[in-house]
Amino acid sequence: MRSPRLAALELRRFGRGRLPRAALAALLLLPLLYGALYLWSFWDPYGRLDRIPVALVNDDKGATADGKHIAAGDEITDKLLTSKVFDWHEVSAEEADRGVEDGTYYLSLRMPADFSARIASSAGDSPETGALQVRTNDANNYIVGQISRTVFSEVRTAASANASRGFLDRIFISFSDLHDRTAEAAKGAADLRDGIGKAKKGSKDLADGLKDAKNGSTKLAGGLVKLDKGAGDLETGSRQVADGTQLLADKVNGVAADVRPFLKDNGRAIGDTARLVADSSKTVRDNLDLLVKAAPTAAAAAHTAADDLTAVHRTRCEEQPVSDPAVCPPLKRAVTAADDVAAVADDVNVLVKNQNGDLKKLRAQLTTLEKQAKDLAARSPHLDKDLEAAVKKVNALNTGAHKVATGADRLHTGLGTAKTGSADLNTGVGKLKKGATNLDKGLVRLKDGSATLAQGLGDGVDRIPDYGKKDRDARTEVMADPVRLASQSLHSAPNYGTGFAPYFIPLSLWVGAMVAYMLIRPLSGRALAAGAPAWRIALAGWLPVAGIGLLQTAALMSVLHWGPGLDMAHTAGTLGFLALVTCCFAAIVQWLNACFGAAGRILVLALLMLQLTSAGGTYPVQTSPGFFNAIHPYLPMSYVVEGLRRLITGGGLGPVWQGCAVLAAFTAGALALTALSARRKQMWTLERLHPELSL
Repeated sequence: MRSPRLAALELRRFGRGRLPRAALAALLLLPLLYGALYLWSFWDPYGRLDRIPVALVNDDKGATADGKHIAAGDEITDKLLTSKVFDWHEVSAEEADRGVEDGTYYLSLRMPADFSARIASSAGDSPETGALQVRTNDANNYIVGQISRTVFSEVRTAASANASRGFLDRIFISFSDLHDRTAEAAKGAADLRDGIGKAKKGSKDLADGLKDAKNGSTKLAGGLVKLDKGAGDLETGSRQVADGTQLLADKVNGVAADVRPFLKDNGRAIGDTARLVADSSKTVRDNLDLLVKAAPTAAAAAHTAADDLTAVHRTRCEEQPVSDPAVCPPLKRAVTAADDVAAVADDVNVLVKNQNGDLKKLRAQLTTLEKQAKDLAARSPHLDKDLEAAVKKVNALNTGAHKVATGADRLHTGLGTAKTGSADLNTGVGKLKKGATNLDKGLVRLKDGSATLAQGLGDGVDRIPDYGKKDRDARTEVMADPVRLASQSLHSAPNYGTGFAPYFIPLSLWVGAMVAYMLIRPLSGRALAAGAPAWRIALAGWLPVAGIGLLQTAALMSVLHWGPGLDMAHTAGTLGFLALVTCCFAAIVQWLNACFGAAGRILVLALLMLQLTSAGGTYPVQTSPGFFNAIHPYLPMSYVVEGLRRLITGGGLGPVWQGCAVLAAFTAGALALTALSARRKQMWTLERLHPELSL
C-alpha cells in the first residue's frame, strides 16, 4: 500500500464522529489561535501609548535672563499635553507620588521649581544643569519603565538643545559684539597712534619749554634773592621813615596846638602886618632909587618903631600886670617883626652905604617878599584852617609811612617765602625737565607700541567672526545639536508585531505539529503490522501532519495579513518558505514521537524551549549566555527566524537559501531516522506491549 493511501487512511479516522472532526478542526486552528492572537495582542504597542496614564508635575517658577522671562517648565508642559506619547495628567507632586505608588499612574515626570533658573544659569557665572525628575514603579509594569526612559531621553535631548540654542545664540551675539568692539578698539588705537604722534611733538616742545623755564627759574631765584635783600633794606628804611614821620607828626601836633589859637585870634593883625610888609616891599622896590637917600632915615625910623614896640611890650606885658593876656603874644611877634624890619633897614642902609648890592637882585627879592607878604595877608584869615589841614596831612603822611613800613615788613617776609619757593620751583622745574625728557623718550616707544597695537587689532578684527542673524541662527542650530542621529533603516518593520512575526510564526507552526502528533500517530500501526517498507511507513505518518501544517500555515498567514495587516516583502517566497518549515517541523516532531514514544512528546517540548531561547527572535543571540550561542547554529528555528526576517521585511535572500538548504537537510534526516525507527517498530517487543510511560 502506497504512502498517500496510508496517510488518507490515518486521516479518515477523524471523520467517524463529531468529536474527531472537531479535534481535527481545532488542530487546524491551533497555530492560528496561538500565533495570530499572540501577535495581535502586541501588534503596535507604541501606537497606543496615549492610553497609558502618566502624571505630569510642573513646579517650575520660571526665571529671568538678560531681561527676558524664561518658563521652560510651561513650554515642555504645553508640548507634552498636546503630544500623543502618553495620557498625561497634570497633578501635584504629592498626588503624582501617591499615584505611582498605588498604580494609578505608571510613572511621573516632574519639573522642579528651579528648572528654568538652572537653564537660565548657562548665561551667568555659575551654570547649573536642569534636571527632569522621572519616577517609575517596576512593580506596576517593567516594560513601561523601559519605554519611558526612551521617550524621556528624547524630551531631555529636546530641552537641552533648546537651552543650548539660547546659550549659544548669546555666545554668537557676543562674537558679533566683540567684533564691533574690536573694530572700534582698532580705530581707537589708530587715533591713539596719531594722538601720540601729536603728543610726541608736544612733549618735545614741553621739554624745550621746560629747559627755558629752568633757565628762567634760575634767574627768578637769583632775582628773588636780590629782591629779598632789597626788601630788607626797604623794610629798614621805611621803618626809619615811619619813625621820622612820627617825630614830625608829634612836633607838628605840638606846635599846632600852640599856634592855632594865636592864628585863629590874630589872623587879622597878621594880615595887616603882612599887607604892610607887602606895601613896604612894593614901596621899597618902587622907590629903590630913593633908597639910597631914604635908607638912613628909614633905618633910624625902623629902629625907633622897633624900640617903641619893644617899650610897649615891656610896659604892658613885662613891667606891669597884664590886663589883656591875649595881646602879649601877638605884640611880641610884632616886636620881633619890627626888629626884623629894623635889621632889614640896617642891611639896606649898609648896602646902600657900601654901594655893593645888586639892585636888580634886591628888586627880585623885594618882589618875592611882596608876593609872599600878599599871600600871607590873603591867607591870614585861614591860617588856622590851613594849619589844621597841614597837620592832617602830616598825620596822614605819618599813618601812610607806618603802613608802608608794615607793608615792607610783609613784603620782606613774603619775598623770603618766595625766595624759598623759587628755590623749590627751580628744583621742581629741573625735575620736570628731566621727566619731560623721559616722557619724550617714552612717547617714542609708546608711539611704536600703539602702531603695533593698531595693526594687531586690525588683524584681529578680520579673525573675529561677525555673524548676522541668519548665519547665527544656522550655527546655533548646529552647535545646539551638533551630532544628530541620521537614522536610516534599510528594511524597517512598520510596527512591533511585524518585527516579531518571524519569531512567533515558526513557534506556532511547531506547536501545531506538536499537537497534531498528539492526535495523529507518527507511524501507522496497520502499515507496521502489514510489513510495509519503512520509508513508506515514515512518509505515511508524515504526510497527514505536513498537509495539516500547510493548511495551518495558509490560515495563519491569511488572518495575519487581512487582520492586523502583516505586509510581506516577498509574499510568495514567504509562503513557500513556511511550507518548507512546516514540512521540516512535522518531520522532526514525527521522528521524536516515533523514536521515543511518549517521552518523545517531552523531548518535542524541550527542543521547542531550546530553539526559542537560542534562535535570537527577540534580542540578538550574542546577548545570551554562551550555551545558547553554542547551540544556535545547530537548531532549525535559528535559520527559520533569519530567513523569515528577510522575506517579510526585505533584504538580501542569502539567509533564505541557506535556511532552505538547512531545513531540507533536517527534513530528509528526520524522515530517514523515522524510517529507521519504523523498521525497528516492525518487531514487537514486551516493552511495546507494556510501555513504561503512556501519554
